[in-house]
This record gives sequence, structure tokens and C-alpha cells, in this order.
Amino acid sequence: MSLGMNTNTPSQVPFHLRKNVLAGLMFIAVAALGLFLSRNYPVGTALRMGTGYVPRLLCWVLGALGVVTIVQGLLVPGESVVSEESSSPLRPIAFVTLSILVFAFSIETLGVVIATAFLVIVGALAGRDMRPLEVALTGVILIVLTVATFVWGLGLTIPIWPEW
Repeated sequence: MSLGMNTNTPSQVPFHLRKNVLAGLMFIAVAALGLFLSRNYPVGTALRMGTGYVPRLLCWVLGALGVVTIVQGLLVPGESVVSEESSSPLRPIAFVTLSILVFAFSIETLGVVIATAFLVIVGALAGRDMRPLEVALTGVILIVLTVATFVWGLGLTIPIWPEW
């Protein structure tokens, strides 16, 4: 008998508490919500895409990814979402949600570069083992990809920097 240690090996973790199963369910839920919200958008064809074509396609891909993740979680024993090392299972949910809200409310006034930096920094607080160098590198890569994709590639009128 161990004192205060988690004695469950990965193969003994119930399937409904495995990280991959829950992540797959989350992917499917987000995909279903996206499909529901885009139900009235015109889809069009591959040559003449409507406003709902890409969002619905991405939702179907995300749903398929969710199914694959669930199958992987059922076939390959994985970690439990509940562990004795973590202080609260709500910490990741709270900080990831907060990071998205910070991004959404700051992008118009602060620009995409600073809003994306805030997104990465607040999102990194969701984990206990945050490494500043990895967070900084992730932030820089995400900022470059975001600006290249949405501002330069798609030509969206998103401010890059704040206007002072």
C-alpha cells in the first residue's frame, strides 16, 4: 500500500477518464457546435465556394480527428485526467478559456501581435511546468503564422499593431 500515491497504472485507468478519450469528445463537441452554427451558410461547390464551405469542411475534419483520438484513447492505455499531482482539474480549462477571451477582447485595440502574445502567455499558465523559453518560441512562431496567414495571405483587415 502506498501512502498518497496514485496506484493506477495506465492500463487500469477507466476509459472515460483517459485524456485522449476526453480530448476526442471535446473535438467532436466543438465540431458539432460549428456545424450547427453554420447550418444556414451557403456551402456552394469546390469551384464556387460559399461562405459555409471552409468552416463546415474544417468542422468535419475536426470531428474525424475527434473520432480517431477517441479510438486511440480506447486502444492505447493513456493517462488519467485526474491525478494527485495536479492541484485542480479546472486549472487548464480556466486558463485556456481566459486566454481565448483575452485574445478576443484585445485584438481590435492592441493588434494581432500583442493579442497573440497574450493568448500564448495566459494559455501557458494552464500547465504547471511552463518553460519561459518554450513559451516565447511558441509565441513567436504563432505570431508569424497568424500574421502571414490572416493578414498577408487572406488579406483580412486586422490591425497588426495598436494605433497610438
